[in-house]
Amino acid sequence: MSLPRQDRGPARRSQSASVRAEKPIAGERRSSSLGRDLRLDLFRGLANWAIFLDHIPNNAVAWATTRNYGFSDAADVFVFISGYTAAFIYARRMAAQGYLAGMALLIRRVWQLYVAHVLLFVFYAAAIGYVAQSYGHSHLLDEFNVAGLIQQPVATLTHGLLLKFKPLNLDVLPLYIVLMAGFAPLLMLMMRAPDAALTAATAVYLLARHFGWNFPAHPSGGWYFNPFTWQLLFTMGAWAALGGAARAQALARSRIVLIASVAFVVFAFVVTVGARLGLSTSLSPVFDVLSEKTNLAPYRILHFLALAVIVVRVVPRDWNGLRSRLARPIIVCGQRSLEVFCIGIFLSFVGHFILEMYSDRLLTQIGVSVGGLLLMTTVALYRTWSRTLDVRSPKAPVTRGNQPKKGE
Repeated sequence: MSLPRQDRGPARRSQSASVRAEKPIAGERRSSSLGRDLRLDLFRGLANWAIFLDHIPNNAVAWATTRNYGFSDAADVFVFISGYTAAFIYARRMAAQGYLAGMALLIRRVWQLYVAHVLLFVFYAAAIGYVAQSYGHSHLLDEFNVAGLIQQPVATLTHGLLLKFKPLNLDVLPLYIVLMAGFAPLLMLMMRAPDAALTAATAVYLLARHFGWNFPAHPSGGWYFNPFTWQLLFTMGAWAALGGAARAQALARSRIVLIASVAFVVFAFVVTVGARLGLSTSLSPVFDVLSEKTNLAPYRILHFLALAVIVVRVVPRDWNGLRSRLARPIIVCGQRSLEVFCIGIFLSFVGHFILEMYSDRLLTQIGVSVGGLLLMTTVALYRTWSRTLDVRSPKAPVTRGNQPKKGE
């Protein structure tokens, strides 16, 4: 039975809209058919570990992280992969359920991130205040930028809830919240015209660096991670998830591109290590400015992309090591990234407190670092296990023998 002529139009338009929504993510569907790319979880887990280690001052173990050997560091990896996974997840939801449903799911995720930040903010500030007061180390209030909470608690707390005030080391999560909050319109554009979306993000990046755009911070200055510039790395991750990586694969596998990437990584290694060791070099002051973190200098992006080209060649998607027991703890930390990140930030202060109050010997630094990583992994494993309980919950039939008694 055919529809009347006047009723066919809406159905046809609805069907064509669905096709238009699904067509731009065909590359993503082909990649998803291969299963979850464990490389993303692996490197996001490593990024969480590195952020924890880097936030402990005077920690010799932190020399194992990438920030000491190049222009980019764990924050670049975290933001790029966050953009990739956000696009991978929410583009499919928008294509299947519509843009409105996808936006609702994004807003729900932003709220979860915001609640996590507020809880971390409260526990973090309270722990710093308690240690400073109980052990007579008032300098920690200034060192961790929480003195304002003591002097002007109401105003400072209000600015904290508005993401304008942030204690030391609590900068990444507010950046993630803002990027996710503004991701819905960008994702809708990227599903239809990914190259146009990436071009628009690049234009915003260049304009922000030229005109000095940034979000205001309390009590003065701007955000340590400028959202107007860091959005480019987030968008590049989203672009790669929605077919960009497949289209750029031929370029990434080019021998010339590989040689250029290795050469640039070696160059960045020489400059960065030379600067950190205090060696006199005429290039160090130049690249100290160009690789500055707040505005995501171009050389940071180039360094990250060069590392990505090398990693894609060295660690293929089907590498057996990704399913080894050795990689399992890191991958789980990447899969439970939000919980691991929050506990890692808190533990970094605990590690700083232990090294300052009790002992800063090398053995203590190693113990604090390893202990923190074990706790982060334990939290990740617990969260992974607890989520399976909902899936495996038995649905036992209610019979006369197991009916709840009156009053229960």
